[in-house]
Amino acid sequence: MTAPRQLDLLFDAYRVDERVSARARCIRIEVRSTSEVRLTIPRSVAKSEAREFLLSREGWIREKILELKQKLADQPARRSTQLRWDGTDLVTLRGLELPLRLFATRARKPSVRVSERAIEVLAPTAWIGQTARLQKVLRDALKREALLDSQRMLQHEAQRLGVRFSGPRIADQKTLWGSCTAQGLISLSWRLVMAPPAVLRYVAVHELCHVRHHDHGERFWKLVARQMPDFETHRRWLREHGPALHWWMAS
Repeated sequence: MTAPRQLDLLFDAYRVDERVSARARCIRIEVRSTSEVRLTIPRSVAKSEAREFLLSREGWIREKILELKQKLADQPARRSTQLRWDGTDLVTLRGLELPLRLFATRARKPSVRVSERAIEVLAPTAWIGQTARLQKVLRDALKREALLDSQRMLQHEAQRLGVRFSGPRIADQKTLWGSCTAQGLISLSWRLVMAPPAVLRYVAVHELCHVRHHDHGERFWKLVARQMPDFETHRRWLREHGPALHWWMAS
C-alpha cells in the first residue's frame, strides 16, 4: 500500500487512502469522512490510471463532502462538540443514550460513576461551570471504559481466531477506528465505546485478522467473514454513524 496523498481543494483538503484489492473489479471511490477519501484500486489497474480517475471525480467528491458536513451540522444539539452540563445532556454509551448528571461535592478530585442507567460526574464545587475541565474528566472516563471493553473483546476474539496481539492502545484517531502494526500492536479508537458492542466486535475482529494478513486482500476478507459472517452490517453502521462519533466531544 502506498502512502496516502493529500489533494488540496479550493475550500478544503482531504486525505486519500489508497488500497490495492484483489477482489475489486473496478476503481472505487468512497468518501469516508469530511477529511478522508478511500481509493480502491483493482490489482490489474495501474495506480497512475486510478489517480487520474480520482482527479476526474473531484467535483463529485466535493459535493459528497459538503453533503456529509451538512448532515453532521444537522445532528441534534446533544451531538455538539460541547456539552451543556445543565442536566439535559445525553451521552451514548455502548449504543444506548444515557443521561449525564453533574453533582457538586466536597471532594478535592473529580470522579465519574458509569452505570446502565446514567453517567454521573462528581466534581469539586469550584469546577461547576468549568466546562472544559468537566469535559476532559468525562472523556477520560469514557477512555477507561473503552480500554476495558477493548481488552475483553480482543482477548475473546483472539482466542477464537488463534492469534496473539499486544495492546490495545486506546487513541483518538481522526479517521481510523483501529490499526494493527506488523508486530501485532493493536490500536483502537476510544469512540467505539459509544457504538453498539457488535460494532466494536467487528473492529476488533478486523484488526486481529490483520495479525495474519497485513493487507485487505481476498484472504483477509474471507477470514473476517468466517469470524463474523454479518460483519458488513456493522461496517455499514460505522460508515453511516461514524462521522458523528468523530465530531462529538472533539478535543
